[in-house]
Amino acid sequence: MRYAPLPAVVLVTTAVLAWGPVTAHIAGRADRLALSVLSSRPEVVSAGDALVRVRIPDRVSAGDVRVMRDGTEVTKSFRSVDGGRALEGVVEGMRLGRNVLTATTRGVPPARLVLDNHPVTGPVFAGPHERPFICDTAAFTTVTGSRLGAPVDAECSVATRVDHVYRTTAGRFAPLRDGERRPPDLAWTTTSAGRRVPYIVRVETGTINRAVYEMSMLHEPGTPAPDPWRRSAGWNGRLIYTFGGGCPGGWYVQGRATGGVMDDVMLRQGYAVASSSLNVFGNNCDDLLAAETMSMVKERFVEAYGPPAFTIGWGCSGGSYQTHQIGDNYPGLLDGIVSGCSFPDVGFSTVNTISDARLLDHYFREVAPGALGKEQQRAVSGFGRWESIADMAERGGRIDPRIFCPARLPAELRYDPVANPTGARCDVYDQTANVYGRDPRTGFALRPLDNTGIQYGLRALRDKAISVDQFLDLNERIGGFDADANHVGKRTTADLAATRAAYRSGRLLNGGAGLARMPMIDYRAYTEDQPQGDIHMRFQSFATRERLEKANGTYANQVMLVEDDRYGGFSSASPVLAHALTQMDQWLTALASDGRPGSPIDRIVRAKPGDLTDACWTREARPRKVAEPQVAGNAATTCNTLYPVWASPRLVAGGPMAGDIVKCRLRPVDPAEYGVPLTTEQAGRLRAAFPGGVCDWSAPGIEQQGLAGTWLSFGH
Repeated sequence: MRYAPLPAVVLVTTAVLAWGPVTAHIAGRADRLALSVLSSRPEVVSAGDALVRVRIPDRVSAGDVRVMRDGTEVTKSFRSVDGGRALEGVVEGMRLGRNVLTATTRGVPPARLVLDNHPVTGPVFAGPHERPFICDTAAFTTVTGSRLGAPVDAECSVATRVDHVYRTTAGRFAPLRDGERRPPDLAWTTTSAGRRVPYIVRVETGTINRAVYEMSMLHEPGTPAPDPWRRSAGWNGRLIYTFGGGCPGGWYVQGRATGGVMDDVMLRQGYAVASSSLNVFGNNCDDLLAAETMSMVKERFVEAYGPPAFTIGWGCSGGSYQTHQIGDNYPGLLDGIVSGCSFPDVGFSTVNTISDARLLDHYFREVAPGALGKEQQRAVSGFGRWESIADMAERGGRIDPRIFCPARLPAELRYDPVANPTGARCDVYDQTANVYGRDPRTGFALRPLDNTGIQYGLRALRDKAISVDQFLDLNERIGGFDADANHVGKRTTADLAATRAAYRSGRLLNGGAGLARMPMIDYRAYTEDQPQGDIHMRFQSFATRERLEKANGTYANQVMLVEDDRYGGFSSASPVLAHALTQMDQWLTALASDGRPGSPIDRIVRAKPGDLTDACWTREARPRKVAEPQVAGNAATTCNTLYPVWASPRLVAGGPMAGDIVKCRLRPVDPAEYGVPLTTEQAGRLRAAFPGGVCDWSAPGIEQQGLAGTWLSFGH
């Protein structure tokens, strides 16, 4: 297998900020016909169909309007809605590429809309598909316990199927047999819309963009099948899109599970739930492909069931990457997000932390064993527990192209520097090569990874936790990584084209696009005190908050909630998290109904429920809510006492809380700024360790810049 070099450039740039139900009320003169797409943006249509709306002027009868698709009449696909003031219908049969819809009637100028249609197997905007790609449909278990079966083509496709399950009075889900209506142990539920319905769930399963997708909602078989104009009685009109976690091993596979669509707390209230296997980072550690897949799955949902009132993103860890980056870079797909065990992004907030930990662990164990005691090592890392160093170092293998290959990727297809130098590289950078580009000499993805000028352990030195000589030896010998993540004596230097692309594309979360207009709840079940350490560190929530502040001048649209981990991570069994869903619904409902003037952030703030504020919960058997602003660092607050906010190696080195500098600018070494006296010999060693200077964290990073726009395309 050979890689063709790809340019690290944005191929198509647009900055239109929304699509979805709001596009039914498009701008324009009310005395003219107007066409709009309800199921997607016009340029990202897929699978040959789209839910389309025609607005009709007051003086025109709906029966006098004709709709054409590239010269073929499709009027019969439409129906009159809104008292004859509009037509809506699913237009099918579109060819790949450019399609033109035209609406005409007597005495009124025609309306014209260009749609760009893409294959149901993708790609749409994430760039060329990754190869090789392992199909998993034969191992994918449906909600009824059966398998999807072998794929029907090389793109891992299967036929779409619909299954029904029901909630028993004993509190579990069971398959509903064909022809069975209401089993004797069937539970009933009252939705958030006040409807009492049998607790039967319709689950649609199929393949889109080489992913397996699932969609669930309350619906009783034997009643009319739901469509955009005949809603299921059990659907409350809202959609939750779930995102799964992980990252290591998240490449070259379709995936054997989605983010989950059978959550009782969601379904019993009437929410529709959707997800896909490529929206699980353990299958696909690429937020761009995740965004593309979510766009296509949501498009399918709207065409089948109609536009939801709003869509809530729901995910933890690798799921939080997706809620943040999809929300910011592809606005309109999500309207509000509930993110758990969160990070801003994978490529920088996480990778910089774990790669630094990998370097530190190598230094502590291999380069200078015994040079620093455990507490000194912990102080240099910034972590709350010494054990987190090794834990994070192991997770740092996601920058190594050999460590985290999925087991089902055949060995003969994998990269080996000697035996198979053109094989599949299993790392975060090659997964994102459509953005970063490739080295034309090696075929490897370019890397925005850098530690030049970073003074590891700087705060520990100033706090006198380590000595000057220990600080100097650490920085003299910590080294960096080569292209295969082998430890080398030289510091790592980022590729500037990839660094620039990281900022412009939103691979490094900006926070100033879609997230600036979005209600956000950051929920954290605290895990940093676990004996083995944990990657899900609380400072990452503040990194996101800091980016919001830098981009927008405020983080008023983000609320932090913290409790202990008694419910096992991101579980709706937690009353706090379950109530967060209710509060997000209230927040979005109030926001949608607020027609008063004001900036987007003003409207978001005044729509926020009064009881939704930063808070933590005590660790008692019956936890008490402590409503107080959540703050980073060592502030002596009740919540920080209960749930300390620790740091990272780069924060200890003086880096910003935002964690948004890929490659720092350098300034000359100043021996007077270390808080401890340096001898002439030590000052000389310091300058030799940093011949180009040390990081100037007060300056913007090299190539640091804003987004090139939203809804960027990297080819198809």
